[in-house]
Formats: sequence, C-alpha cells, structure tokens
Amino acid sequence: MNRKKPSERARDDAAEAGAGSTTRRDGSRGDSGARRTCPECGAEALAEDPETGELVCQQCGLVVEAAGFERGPEWRAYTPEEREEKTRVGAPTTPLRHDRGLTTEIDWRDRDAYGKALSPEGRARMERLREWHRRLRARGYERSLRYGLGEIERMSSALDVPRSTREQAALVFRRAQEAGFLPGRSVEAVAASALYAACRREGIPRSLGAISNASRVDRDEIARTYRRLKRELDLGIQPYEPASFVPQIVSELGLSDRVERRAIDIVRETAERDLVSGKSPTGYAAAAVYLAARLCDERVTQKAVASAAGVAELTIRHRYHEQADALGIDY
Repeated sequence: MNRKKPSERARDDAAEAGAGSTTRRDGSRGDSGARRTCPECGAEALAEDPETGELVCQQCGLVVEAAGFERGPEWRAYTPEEREEKTRVGAPTTPLRHDRGLTTEIDWRDRDAYGKALSPEGRARMERLREWHRRLRARGYERSLRYGLGEIERMSSALDVPRSTREQAALVFRRAQEAGFLPGRSVEAVAASALYAACRREGIPRSLGAISNASRVDRDEIARTYRRLKRELDLGIQPYEPASFVPQIVSELGLSDRVERRAIDIVRETAERDLVSGKSPTGYAAAAVYLAARLCDERVTQKAVASAAGVAELTIRHRYHEQADALGIDY
C-alpha cells in the first residue's frame, strides 16, 4: 500500500480546496465568490497597500501576504540634497522646453568620466561637439519654437509669473505654432500675447503695459496679436476683474492695508452700478486706489498712482470723478 508524504497530502488538499477559484489581491475568490479572511481576527476587510504592495488586514493590521517586489528605489534619502544626489532619473517633462526636456545635454564642465580635466585638444573637440549639438537639435520650425519659449521664460522671470502660468503660456504658444499662426508675425509678439493670455486665464494680474515693458515689442502690437490669437484659437478668456490689480498698485505705492480694503470696496460698489463695463481694469483699479487714499487721509498724487499702474494721469482723473459721483463723494 502506497502512502503519500505529508507534503504531498497538503498539496493535494490545497488543490481540492482551491479548485475552480483563484485568489485576487483584494482577498476575494474568483469563481466561487468566497472572500479571504484574516487568519488572526477572521475579518474580510483586506486591502493592498499601494506603496509596499502588501495585503493587510484593515481590522487588526496583520500582513496577510507580503509584496512580490519593491516598487520604490533601493536607497533612502533624508534630505533634499541627499535625494538629488542619489536619484538616477531626470527632471519631469515640461512644455517650457522645445523638446519637452527629453534631449541629451553635453555638460559644460571640461572633465572626463573620472573627474580629470581634459587636455586642450579635448576641450576644443568638446566645444565643437556642443556647437553641432546646439545646431542639430533645433532645426526648422523648432528654432522659432525654441526662441519663443525662451522669450516666455525671460519675460516670466522679469514679471515674477508662477511656473504653472508659464507652462500655460508655453502650451498656448505651441497651439499657435501648430495652427500656423506664426508665419508673417513677430515671434516676440506671439510669445508676449501667449503670456498675457495665460495670465488672464490663471487670474494673474499682469497688464499689457507691464508685459510690453518686459518684452521687446510695442504695446499696441501685443494687443493686436493677442486679439487675433484669442479669436483664432478660441481661447474663451474672461475679462480681468479690476479688484485683482488693487493689491499690486497699493504695494507699489507703499500704502496701508486700510487703503487696499477701501479701494476694493469702491471697485465692487461701483461695479454693481455698471461703471466698469468697457473700461480698462488697470485704470479703474488705479482710480479706486487714489480715491481710497484720499478717503483714508493718506497723501498720494495722481502722477504716482498713474506711474505705479502704468496708465495715463488723465485716465485716473476721469475714472476718479466717475467713481466719486456714483458714490456721492465730494471731491
């Protein structure tokens, strides 16, 4: 009579118990519909840890099944500097680079793999390689794309625009190039218009005058290009709220928070009477700041307010009178 070994009997019993069903990672049994239970507390609340891949009981915390492999790196880092030193992957892709950051860069340091300085012949050879690398990686339409994205980066840095808004501007510029909007137009004007459109989309208060000062293009040309770009790409951008410019103007003039709050109240009260429609939001906000400063007994001239807002003194005077008349304030 043949007797089975204990290990063979255990294997046969497991095969009979599991016949017609498979075990999923969440603890359920595939065909029979039964669920795996925790051997410690008997609960059915088993869940997979997304970081470690372990099957854990949600009731008592027992690790029912260990992970098959580790998804994270094999090293540990306790500081940002240590993480940057140990990581072996590049930066994430970004629309701010013409190649989205996926190209190969030749290091500017003239050293070999062992850290030793190159010979004069080696340095000359590496300089020639860098030059050919720069020429070959941006040819044809990529050259204008590279130049336009560089202009967006330069203007954004001068205007202190957030990175998310810079990426929005880069996407608008790419759409304009794909739609054939660039031929016959200045790349600088299209880049400035894309940045202005992104600022308006994100609610970042940057006037046309400020963008014109940061760019190499006249304000009127940027305005014309922006209107055409908005129509061609169907951007659907809403007008600026004048109140969004108030903090910037108040900060430029060094006025108090009391003036800022009063100016925002003036903008909102007069906007309810349809005085904002058809008027420049920057000039309207500047006039509200001037009126609020007078009401709060803080001395400031129309010339200083106009200079801080980038508008004409005549605009301040006209809007200031309109707001004072609407609110019944003597001036």
